[in-house]
Amino acid sequence: MLLDVVYLLVALLILPWVAWRRLSGARPVAAPWVRFTGAIAPLPDPAGRPRIWLHGGSVGEVQLLAALAAEIRRQAEAAGCPVECVVSSSTTTGLEVARKRFGADRVFPCPLDFSWAVERVIDRSAPALIVLGELELWPNLLARAWHRGIPVVVANARMSPRRAAGYGLIAPVVRRMRSRVAVVVARSAEDGARFATLGAGRVVVAGSLKYDGVRGDRDHPDIHRLRSLAGFTPDDVVFLAGSTQHPEEELALATYRTLAPRHPRLRLVIVPRHVERAPAIAALLDRAGVPWQQRSRLAAGHTPSSTRVLLVDTTGELAWWWGTATVAFVGGSLDGHRGGQNMLEPAAYGAAVCFGPHTRNFATEVATLLAADAATVVGDGNALTEFVGRGLDDPAWAAARGAEARATVAAHRGATAVTAALVLENLAGGGAGGGRCRSPENRP
Repeated sequence: MLLDVVYLLVALLILPWVAWRRLSGARPVAAPWVRFTGAIAPLPDPAGRPRIWLHGGSVGEVQLLAALAAEIRRQAEAAGCPVECVVSSSTTTGLEVARKRFGADRVFPCPLDFSWAVERVIDRSAPALIVLGELELWPNLLARAWHRGIPVVVANARMSPRRAAGYGLIAPVVRRMRSRVAVVVARSAEDGARFATLGAGRVVVAGSLKYDGVRGDRDHPDIHRLRSLAGFTPDDVVFLAGSTQHPEEELALATYRTLAPRHPRLRLVIVPRHVERAPAIAALLDRAGVPWQQRSRLAAGHTPSSTRVLLVDTTGELAWWWGTATVAFVGGSLDGHRGGQNMLEPAAYGAAVCFGPHTRNFATEVATLLAADAATVVGDGNALTEFVGRGLDDPAWAAARGAEARATVAAHRGATAVTAALVLENLAGGGAGGGRCRSPENRP
């Protein structure tokens, strides 16, 4: 079909870039051949249970869907209709986290939106229902699911004004796509209104899954394990810069170097958004002449690190590292290109939280935190140093900010249960193997 031809032309144009990423040592494109052909590995036998295919594009979405899958299974068991959940992702890091959360045999690369790839994956996965995270909408996937009678639910749906304006330019195509979605579960009233304007048939505003997807228990064994590995003591004050992009690591280091002379118990932890950037950050630390340690070289049973700066060069641990932080900076928010990362994770642990002004990916969550005076926007490196310095100079102020952040997150939990109920409701109404699955609780 015409769309496949367009996709092929685009694929040919970006093929050199795909090859370059693999050969240059940069983060490679995830499973390009499997995604092009749809030739995923066989999945476990669902033993007569209806199978739900959940898709999250990146690490954050996969983590949210893992929490959603757990709630779906819980409600389905309570309804006497156990289900099987499998998950796909489009990135190498997303797939890695998914394997840890779901098991390797229930994870596969999401097909590219070629008709043959989508058909093959649907044949091999045999889903009774598909859950797409946030805004992972693809024409061929929606069309093939529609023609096979497989309901599609969009979970934690978000639609920025800029994205809505872009979709408005191709309104007829978008309306046809949206009409093939059984229900859009929006994270806010504003997002829901934009989806409705673009033709979504049924929109339910449930709130953000991100509030449920964060942990918040500083006494968790994994947090104690990381604190021990890092050699943190009860007197240490941890400044954690997480999900960072260039040049945020440099700004965090400058903040540390400014404040450390008068705060000898200050510890700096840097967790980059992409682990393949660790060598460049290591070179930055070497040039600065500060003693530092790599997370990958910390091992249980060895003498804990005594250095004051730690570079986390492993994946899948940031959610636990946030639980060690007294003061937190959430990256991807200072240069205007990325749209921010999840600031609810450190907020849930009661850290004093700050981030840059560019947080369009979390506009609703940011507005909620700022309205509660539970977070601070820092516009540059000087403002970051000022914020961290105040937290160090006035521990009571930092503790109060953290307590407000934690309370704000707790007050907005609940979207996962509502979304799970909607998934089971649509599973009951259509899709092979659905039929009797309907949660009796949390009806929207």
